[in-house]
Amino acid sequence: MWTCPNCERNFKSTNQSHMCTDTTIDDLFAGRPDGLILAFDAILVGVIDWEPCSVGTSTKAIVFTKEKAWLIIRPMSKELDIKFYHPEKIEHRLVRKTAHWGNKFAHHIRISDEDEVTDELIELLRKGYDAY
Repeated sequence: MWTCPNCERNFKSTNQSHMCTDTTIDDLFAGRPDGLILAFDAILVGVIDWEPCSVGTSTKAIVFTKEKAWLIIRPMSKELDIKFYHPEKIEHRLVRKTAHWGNKFAHHIRISDEDEVTDELIELLRKGYDAY
């Protein structure tokens, strides 16, 4: 695992190509409804103890990394777009959209408040974490 000395994000490969940013999590939630912040906080509490796991930001999203990025959360105007990767397509009522992404599938879930962060959601995210 390599940590960029400029932006302090973690990557699988040394000197991995990326765009450094000084965007913070607070910046990404600026002007967003409080429910989105509380929902993100609930997700963070649900996954932060999974080791190894680092959290960083890109220009528009929060990126959770194990050896590779396994979870990307993008605050939108009224929802969080939660994207997790898995080598197989997972059919589940919470998964709104699935896209083939190289040798894996990107699964999208959308939520708008902390009440939607259930054990069921965290279990789905764990599948993505365990796969990478």
